[in-house]
Parts: sequence; C-alpha cells; structure tokens
Amino acid sequence: MKLQRFEDAKQFYDKVKNYLLIHEAMHNVQFALCHALIHNPERFDEKPYLAIVETDRDIIAVAMKTKSLNLLLSKIQDFAAIEAIAQNLHSTQNLPPGVNGPIDEAKAFAENWHSLTGQSYQLKMALRAFQLEQVQTISKANGHLRQATQSDREILIRWFEAFLLEALHTPPKHTERAVDNHLQRGTAYIWEDRTPVSMACHTGVTPNGAGVSMVYTPPEYRKKGYASACVADLSQTLLNQGYKYCFLFTDLANPTSNYIYQAIGYQAMGDLHDYSFVSN
Repeated sequence: MKLQRFEDAKQFYDKVKNYLLIHEAMHNVQFALCHALIHNPERFDEKPYLAIVETDRDIIAVAMKTKSLNLLLSKIQDFAAIEAIAQNLHSTQNLPPGVNGPIDEAKAFAENWHSLTGQSYQLKMALRAFQLEQVQTISKANGHLRQATQSDREILIRWFEAFLLEALHTPPKHTERAVDNHLQRGTAYIWEDRTPVSMACHTGVTPNGAGVSMVYTPPEYRKKGYASACVADLSQTLLNQGYKYCFLFTDLANPTSNYIYQAIGYQAMGDLHDYSFVSN
C-alpha cells in the first residue's frame, strides 16, 4: 500500500478521474474542487492537500483538503488506507478541522483521528447525494427563472449569508467574494415573481454533470413552490446545455428539501456524513 501526494492539480485530476467516475454523484464535490483548482487557482490562498492511496497500482482511496476546510474522502476500497491518510496528515501537520465522506469512510477516519490526536468528533450534518437525468413535471409556481445580474448583488449577499447560517450552520464569511465569483461566471439564478423570491446556483461540474446548490428562499416567500420551480428550471437549463446529469446534496434533517427534490426527479445515490473535530 502506497500513499502518493500531488502538487499539480491537473496531474492529480488525470490520475483520479476514472476512479471518482465510478460513483460520480457521490464525488461531485471532488470533481468541482479539481475543476476550480485547475481553472481558478487564484481562488486558493495556499497549496491543497491532494493524495491517493494505491495497492498494486490500483487506486483504493482519494483524499483532498484545501486550507482550513474539512478533509474530503472518496469511497474507499480498503479501509487500511484511512490510517495511511491520517498518519500522513498528522506527520505533515496538515490538520483538518473535520472530515466529509461516505458514512462508513467518514466515521472510520474520525475514529482513527481520535486515536491519533485525542481530538473528539461530532456529527455536524448527515447528507444525501442526489442525481437527476430528467426533470419531472411539477405544479408551476408564479414567476420565471432568470440569470442573476450585478443589480442583484446586494440581495444575493444577504441570501448567501442566510443560507450559510440556516442550511449549513456556518458563520458567513467571504460571501461577497462568493457572490462576485458567481456573477462573473453567470452561475447564480433567481426565481422572480414581480420581485426576486428564491435563488439557486450552478456550483460545479463533473465529466457528465453539473452541481446545483445554494438553494434559498426567504421565509416570507416560502410554501409557494418557488424553490421547487427554481431548481426544476435550473436543472432543465443545465440539461439543455448538454450535461447528462444534475447533482445536489440535501441535509437529511430537512425533510422538505428531500421531498421537493425527489418530486422534481432527483434520485438518491448515497449518504455522507460531515464531522467536526473538537479539541479536548
């Protein structure tokens, strides 16, 4: 068993692409991160941690981490690779604040990290990966989807901050930069019913698909079908652009979002856990 680190994101991507494609929906964050590292390296303040574990030249695990974000783990073929990754991170002082990955892989890493460092861990979020090939017909909400423009910047900043607090339980930071990136790339969308009432963003690409995230409707506009319509129309827009699939994640603690996405045509592909590490 051999762990190999990569300095060059393109070289890393070429090496791991076929392995990640086996479970494309579960790995869509890894694909999106690779795409950003290759095409928008200026967005990252320091070199990322990019590693694979191989047995007989076959990849059995992929690990990624950028700056202070959680370690991203792929599906893992042999859990002995988890100890190798943890040992390498610890020995190089590349200390993650948490881990995100498929349920068994994330739990195994959290337990290994606890043994290695003494840090406790707690489940921050239980997630489900969804994939869509065809949008199902739903009751149409009033209004229409449109691409966000510079004139929407202030409202998008407020909505991004609210999304981070409400959906991800994360204190807002760098929201202005995130909004500006989306506006520059044309990847933020708004559902408008005489006034902006909901948003969703195209948040990354895989070899065959496009990610959808940042779905948010202010409380005063909820229960009118705006979020469903926004996601459905954005998903169809992305399929029309030539993507074979659309991907998204849901918080399993939010039954409403899980229901509406399945009504649109999203199908569950697997579950992941997001753990935070806590110093004792």
